[in-house]
Amino acid sequence: MNDLDSIDLEILKLLQKDASLTNKEIAFQLRKSIATVHERIRRLNEKGVIKRIVAILDRKKINRKLIAFTHVLLNDHTVDTLNQFELEVIKFPEVMECLQMSGSFDFILRIATHDMDTYHDFYRNKLAALPNINTVQSFFVLSEAKSDTAYPL
Repeated sequence: MNDLDSIDLEILKLLQKDASLTNKEIAFQLRKSIATVHERIRRLNEKGVIKRIVAILDRKKINRKLIAFTHVLLNDHTVDTLNQFELEVIKFPEVMECLQMSGSFDFILRIATHDMDTYHDFYRNKLAALPNINTVQSFFVLSEAKSDTAYPL
């Protein structure tokens, strides 16, 4: 993996599980010095391997109980149309992810809302109001067997 060695990978594994770990705690677990861990984490940040440190919230406890995966097909596929759609849709706070795809649809959006009424309002007044929308097809999550943010290293 690029120029990541086994110590870098172990640090990344630990941080993916719990980003609140201190350099001291990581150093203790890896049997390395605090200075070594600090320098490696600084380098991983500078290289962009670590994009950001976040808290992962329980969506149900913050009233985002409805998750939809919404497939969007645009009318045309010019660079300007694709870019404009991305620029507009990422402004909506309900859109958690926007992925351009190959296949039958141009984009898949992961949308988190309070409930079906809130999703309906989002769909009618935000998403469907965007220009060049051809088709929108939504799929609603019934249950989550796995939801992970850590990449296997």
